Amino acid sequence: MSTQADLVLTNGTIWCGAGLPLAEAAAVFAGRILDTGSAAEIEALIGPDTKVIDLDGRFAMPGLYDNHLHLISTGLVLDNVDASPEAASTLEGLLDAIRARAAKTPKGEWILARGYEQQKLDVARHPHRTELDAAAPDHPVLLTRACGHVSIANTRALDIGGVTPKTPAPEGGVIEVENGVLTGLLAENAQNLVEDHVPVPSEDMLIAAIEAGGRQLLSHGITSCMDAAVGMIAGMTEIRAYHLAKLTGRLPVRVSLTLLGDPERSIVETCHAAGLVTGVGDEMMRVGAVKIFLDGSLGGRTAWMSHAYRDQPDNFGVQMLPNQQVEGLVADYHAKGYQLACHAIGDEAIRQLVTAYEKAQAAHPGEARRHRVEHCGFPGDELNARMKAGGIEPSPQQAFMYNFGDSYIAVMDEDISRSGYPLRTWLDMGFRPGTGSDSPVCRTDPRPNIYQMLTRKTDKGTVMGADEIVDIETALQVYTENGAYLAREEGFKGRLRPGMVADIAVFSRDLLKATPEEILNDTQCELTVLGGRVVFERGTAAA
Repeated sequence: MSTQADLVLTNGTIWCGAGLPLAEAAAVFAGRILDTGSAAEIEALIGPDTKVIDLDGRFAMPGLYDNHLHLISTGLVLDNVDASPEAASTLEGLLDAIRARAAKTPKGEWILARGYEQQKLDVARHPHRTELDAAAPDHPVLLTRACGHVSIANTRALDIGGVTPKTPAPEGGVIEVENGVLTGLLAENAQNLVEDHVPVPSEDMLIAAIEAGGRQLLSHGITSCMDAAVGMIAGMTEIRAYHLAKLTGRLPVRVSLTLLGDPERSIVETCHAAGLVTGVGDEMMRVGAVKIFLDGSLGGRTAWMSHAYRDQPDNFGVQMLPNQQVEGLVADYHAKGYQLACHAIGDEAIRQLVTAYEKAQAAHPGEARRHRVEHCGFPGDELNARMKAGGIEPSPQQAFMYNFGDSYIAVMDEDISRSGYPLRTWLDMGFRPGTGSDSPVCRTDPRPNIYQMLTRKTDKGTVMGADEIVDIETALQVYTENGAYLAREEGFKGRLRPGMVADIAVFSRDLLKATPEEILNDTQCELTVLGGRVVFERGTAAA
């Protein structure tokens, strides 16, 4: 007697993975793919207790893998003032949103806002401290740029942090002072001067954020993600919150936990002492890599570049840590058995990181760790060659070029800006780059990400290097199995093959046949399956 499926999806177009034949139906048993094939072939696996979903011609594929985001922050910022260009395209609109929040927030309590992009505001500049003062005179306000590497604090917030025009900037940080007066702009490590005074979320708040962020991902067909800096907000409490979320059924998506390894804020030592090293866990939640921040963001003029920023001949970005310290940290974490996934956007930061990886691997050869360069925005030919020789993988987010490409051109040499995140080049070299949102830097919605891979266009239509365009099947492979590969999870997820986990996303339009514009503007996820269970269905009360 043949095995009867627990779940069958039938009567659709099912893309099982790059190089695999399209199927009409898929059968699931015990949370894993039992078989795929024609509707007639799979019908034989349907029994009296099988749940059957008629796709009615819709398109199904492996669940998407967001290769780099901040799941806890994604949930937490839902309670912040939405300062994104979609919500506030003018400075006055942004200030109005802060005024509205101040009107219903008790005096003295913090107002947090996130998501502005100065080049997309009508004034094409950062807001000023005094403007935030006028909008919320009775509250400390911290307004964070979309990238998370630059914030504007009002006077009350600066006073709480003890920041004055004479305060020395911490190493790897910037306190902007013009004509002896604070503008309110804090970049990189200088943000901590104020952020450290913002109340830390409770354990219950962290669990609620994990759940809210995860449900948002499921609504987009994203079933797996890498949380890119666990410990950055609440230290080891975040590890506890993740475990409690999983134990109580409040972890909606599969997650790889990347541990914050920055000096003075690292949770790696505590995790290592508890045996929490790369690979520990199960298919729902695993310890992943270790993260160190080496520079900032290009749009925020803090990515560490070999070329000066436009109109700022002395500004090459921010080097967060000296070479010797980076090399020491990388060597230590590598020797402890961790994969590393460190933030480096500018070419100088990438060079610093690749050098540290090379030295660590030479000192402790053996198992290939598949170390990653997170973002890896502007590497150039020489660094790409060194990464390939060292088994080091770029881990980009193509959504950056969609959201911020025009800002890159505004602040950096145009040829350099257009060459960023060279997806086609990496693929041709044999790399396995994934993609993602870096949420809350970009929205979790995968459609702009896919659109950018297919067109290399920004949200304004600027083409950022047409020679880096890929086809739709490649884009889907990048968004599924390549993400799993980067996290060293390709053995059980990323493709719909017998024995692999049954994580499936169903879309309203056939992505293989749709135009990029149709994908961007007229396609939505309608159903998401995780481990053989329907966990999102558009139009239902649960959705």
